[in-house]
Formats: sequence, C-alpha cells, structure tokens
Amino acid sequence: MPEVLLLRSASSILRTVFLSRLLPGGPRCVRKLSLNLWYLQGVRPNVRISSLTDGHTLSKESPSQVLDLSSPEKAKDAQPNSPEEALWTTRADGRVRLRIDPSCPQQSSYTVHQMFYEALDKYGHLHALGFKRQGSWEHVSYSQYYLLARKAAKGFLKLGLEPAHSVAILGFNSPEWFFSAVGTVFAGGIVTGIYTTSTPEACQYIAHDCRANVIVVDTQKQLEKILKIWKNLPHLKAVVTYREPPPERIANVHTMEEFMELGDQVPEADLDTIINAQQPNQCCVLVYTSGTTGSPKGVMLSQDNITWTARYGSQAGDIQPAEVQQEVVVSYLPLSHVAAQIYDLWTGLQWGAQVCFAEPDALKGSLVDTLREVQPTSHMGVPRVWEKIMERIQEVAAQSGFIRRKMLLWAMSVTLEQNLTCLGSDLKPFTARLADYLVLAKVRQALGFAKCEKSFYGAAPMTADTQHFFLGLNIRLYSGYGLSETSGPHFMSSPRNYRLYSSGKVVPGCQAKLVNQDAEGTGEICLWGRTVFMGYLNMEDKTREAIDADGWLHTGDVGRLDADGFLYITGRLKELIITAGGENVPPMPIEEAVKTELPIVSCAMLIGDQRKFLSMLLTLKCTLDPDTSDPTDNLTEQVVEFCQRVGSNATTVSDIVGKKDQAVYQAIEEGIQRVNRNAAARPHHIQKWAILQRDFSISGGELGPTMKLKRLTVLEKYKDVIDSFYQEQKK
Repeated sequence: MPEVLLLRSASSILRTVFLSRLLPGGPRCVRKLSLNLWYLQGVRPNVRISSLTDGHTLSKESPSQVLDLSSPEKAKDAQPNSPEEALWTTRADGRVRLRIDPSCPQQSSYTVHQMFYEALDKYGHLHALGFKRQGSWEHVSYSQYYLLARKAAKGFLKLGLEPAHSVAILGFNSPEWFFSAVGTVFAGGIVTGIYTTSTPEACQYIAHDCRANVIVVDTQKQLEKILKIWKNLPHLKAVVTYREPPPERIANVHTMEEFMELGDQVPEADLDTIINAQQPNQCCVLVYTSGTTGSPKGVMLSQDNITWTARYGSQAGDIQPAEVQQEVVVSYLPLSHVAAQIYDLWTGLQWGAQVCFAEPDALKGSLVDTLREVQPTSHMGVPRVWEKIMERIQEVAAQSGFIRRKMLLWAMSVTLEQNLTCLGSDLKPFTARLADYLVLAKVRQALGFAKCEKSFYGAAPMTADTQHFFLGLNIRLYSGYGLSETSGPHFMSSPRNYRLYSSGKVVPGCQAKLVNQDAEGTGEICLWGRTVFMGYLNMEDKTREAIDADGWLHTGDVGRLDADGFLYITGRLKELIITAGGENVPPMPIEEAVKTELPIVSCAMLIGDQRKFLSMLLTLKCTLDPDTSDPTDNLTEQVVEFCQRVGSNATTVSDIVGKKDQAVYQAIEEGIQRVNRNAAARPHHIQKWAILQRDFSISGGELGPTMKLKRLTVLEKYKDVIDSFYQEQKK
C-alpha cells in the first residue's frame, strides 16, 4: 500500500500551533485545534517545501533525494574564504578564522542548517517540542519543527530582515522562541535574546546595538516596552507577538499567525539561496552579558561556535543521541542566557532531544509540577534554583510527622556518607540501597526526578551544603564552567568525569591554561578552542582586552587545576578585594564559609576593597511572593526553627532587624567568629557585619537574571550601611 497522504495547506498546519493562543472573543476568536495531526504523524517533510502551499502529496523518498537544500555532505568542508582571516572581529557581518587545531580530532565545521538537516533525516518522526495547552500536553515533531523554522525564516525576510541584522526575542521559553530563533539563522540574521525582566531602557540599548529589524514578544507587557522605545530604534521594522495578541491593530505589529502567513509570499528558492551561501565562520547568535561590571557586551557566536559546542560540549556532559535514548528536558531558564540556549535549543536539536516547555510562572512554583509530568532524563538549574528546591524539601520535612522526618534524616545521612566515601563506586551497601528504596526514591519521584540521570548546574558557585544535601538524596549535581564568550561549556562534569566541588574537565578538543599563578598554583583561567567567541559587537577595545595576541581568551576568573585536570574556581579578578594594607582577599570562599556556618543566611557579600578591614552584608532566607517571586518579610520555616533553637520568637525579618533581636544577632556573631578562626590570615577576618531588611532579588537590582550577584549595584545601593562600618572606626 503506497504511503501517500493528502496534505493540507501550510496555513492550516500553522493554525494548529497558533490559533489556540488568540484570546476568546471578537473576530480573532477561533476554535482550538490539536497538534496531533493525523496527516503528519510519523511522516517527515519529504517533499519540496513549496508543495505545502499547493496541496501536493507527501513522498516516501528521503529528504536528500527530494529537498532542494544544501546537504551536509556538500557543505561539510566549507572553510573561511581566506586563511589569513583573523581570529576575532567586532563586525556583525565579519568572518573569523576557525580555531581548527591540527591536534584536535574534530576537524569538520557545520552550519546550523546542516546540523538541523542531519537531525531531520534521523529524528524527523520524533517529538521535538512539547507544550501544554488547556491542561494537556501537545507535541511538535522534528519534521514539523523544521517546516515551522523555514516558514519563520521566510516571514522575517518578508518583513525586511537584512543580512547580519538581528531578530530580538523578548519572551518566555516556547515553541515560538525556538522556531523564531532557528528561522532567524536560516534567513541569514542573528538571534538576540532579551531578558523578560529587562526595563524599556535596557531593551532599547540591546535592540539598538544589535540593529534589530524585527522584535518578537510574547505578552502585552513586553509589547508596551517596545512601543515605548520604537521611535529610538532606527532599524526596527516590525514586531511579532505570540501568547497574547494586542487588543487592537497596530501598524507593523503582527500576530504570530499573520507573520507566518507572510512567509508564503517568499519563494522557497530565495530562502535556499540564502541558506546555501552561509558559512560556519559567520555570526548567528548574539548573547548580551548581564552588565554586572558595566554596560552589557554583545557576545558574537558563530555558526561553528553553536554547532561544535552543541555536539562536543554536550558529549562531554554525557548527553545521549536519540538513537541510544531520547533525552527529555524541561526548558524554563531564560534563553537569552547562553547556558539555557545551548542546553535547551541547540543541543536538543543536535541529538534529537524532546524539549518540554514549563509555564511562565515556573520559578514561582509551577516548575515541580512540570517536572513531575514530563519526567526529564536530564535537568539544568542555576544554584539558586537548586537551593530553592532544597529549602522547599526542608520546609515540608519540618512540617511532617516525627517518624517521617526521622526516616528522611536517616536515609539522607546514610546516603551522604556512602556518596562522600565511595564517590566512584556503583556498589552500594545494603543500608544505602534500603534507604534509597524506602525513602529517597519517593522523594525523587515527588520532585519529578525519577528518570533523571544527569542534573547540572552552572552560571554561579554552589555552596558545599547544597551539594551535600542533594548527594544525600542520591542526586549528583554536575557542574560545568564556561562563559557567554565560550558558547557555554568549556569544562564539563559528567557521570564519567566527576569530582566534588570541581567544575569538571576541559571539553575534549578544547584547551585551557592558568597564567600568573601564585605559590598554590592558582591563576587566571585562559581558554582556547572552537567554543571561543568571535568578538564583542562594536567593541574593539573590550575584545582586545579579552583575547590576547595569541588568541587565548582571558576569562578574568581565578582557579586551579588538580593533577587529574579537574578545575576548581576560586573567584574573579575583578571581584578580588585589595585591602588598604595591600592584602589580596578573594571574597567567594569567605562568603561560602559564612553561608555554610549560618544556614539561615540567604546572601552574603564581603566588603573591604581599599578599606582597613573586612565587613559583610547579610540577608536572611525568607518566603517569596507567589505572584511576583519577590522576597517577603516572612522568614522561611528553616529560619524560624533556627530562631527558636537560639531562644528567639522571630517570624519576620523585621522582628530581627527592627528589634535587633539579641539571640539571633549573638548566634550570627558566633558563626562569624567560627569562620574567622578558620581564615587564612588575620586580614581575612570579618570585623563588622549587618543584616539587611530585604533579601537580594532581581527586582531589587542586586541579582542578575541568572541570580548572579551584582556587586557594584550592591555597593551603591547600600553605600550608607557600608560607610557606617568605617565611619565608626574614625571616631
């Protein structure tokens, strides 16, 4: 029986994805349509794409036989036009010499389209994207994903996307984010993510710097930001909305469905010409730094940066191809951050993973619900996300009955001891296996981690307490190290390469060295390899500062390498405190020691640059507002228990700070003194400290979008408190 199915028009396919997003009422009200289309189930788009709009039938031939597209075999060996090209550029339309080292076995280079083309041939029938609509999960196959990306590419071309100009995306993770990003690259543009928490002014800075021709937004709130600044964006031609359409028609503002239908007016051959002209050494992604030390910098990533890292960086983390096991991941961290974009979008595409999208309120509490439903095989979170999970488990345990609480503590104690003493062994004693069977497996099931084999963290340091807590649950947290400037991971941990507290080993094919090492072997981390970025957009001076004459990237991070090549991060050069007495003090180890000694402390920031002694700002762990995720005045259960143990009845931060609660202040002072007794030298002692009224937060400006501490902002915001430490000294 011939496998030939009648194919509806492309616009009908697209409505199934987009029309369900439109708000009810008015002429835009439409019936929700299911994505489980009978005419695309298990079928690859093995037909000339133009036939989708002509109502032609699907062929059973392979894509390489039918599609007029550049095959990986034809363009696999595409090299830069000139071997004399430099290793960096600051032009969006610039080209760089690929860092193909003779000693590196991975010589081939690919474009994003070639990577997708290979995935399409192998994984076309598999679920690529999962999302929830009206309470039920729906899916997009890799075949559908590819068609949507091409459709988006033609839509961007119709709206006037110019070569080496950007499509900026300002919205929460979704299928639209993904195929808009891939479509941008197909169309010869540059994907630029903008954090949803950005102010209109921050959006303007990025959109202007990257020369955005189109901005994609997900809600009315984000649209209003762009409408407010549009007059200051000379390159902006159109805005596309998804999730929430505008309440009234606005010139050059299109719904996603309208936008996708615009692409029908662009011939497939025109798009193929653009795709075939692309080279691995041209820019396709811009990642803007968080601006913790100044204005955000546009990190230019080439197609080779993306495809090489998606392949080899993920292999170092033991991510499996779908032929072996289809990885299932939950996408919830901001895609404007390099780690989430590489892990969710590009690595998923490389290996045929199924990426399921969390709800926009994921970090306000719904993430665990999504994890339970999806049951991911690998998961990534910034340290603060893991800490919040830990705190929630501790709160639930505190409210449990005596026997359950004791059982959990016993199981975690047995398991932690086993994991600390026999980290490399798969052989577990009977008590550890019993603890896991009776208690810990149920906890992991409740968290949605029953099938999760790899749990990652990055973007910021994690305390030893948090790592020990999850080891007690039989969950190893694998760390990676890298920057936006290294396309994400340059060092990786995995089940095969793991050492507690380390950031893993260098990704095979990459290189690393330490410069200006001290007597203990600690020095600045410098990196080389296919992960290293093209340069900072429009910032030649900053690029020259970052990349030396030999092409090594100077990270500004300080660390050490052990005898087996495992990396340990100890701080940042720019964060290094140099006291008035000339003593060099890295703040991170001292801050982590305080948080370990005092588990009620949420954030600790060491002060003392050009000062006579060290001081510290502290915040306490408190509950979050369920609607805004902002810290409230209410202490967590864990902190309330701590207060009761030391003789305090405090339940709010105000109870402690406003009344200078003697019992709590004395307990904190004793913890600080314990840290001081373990300090490397007397100049490393904390002499004064203060508890702030409110925990650090993104909305407060003290934390960046990935919960990284913005030290300069804290210094400025709490200047009066800091000055008071030292003014008293002068009296």
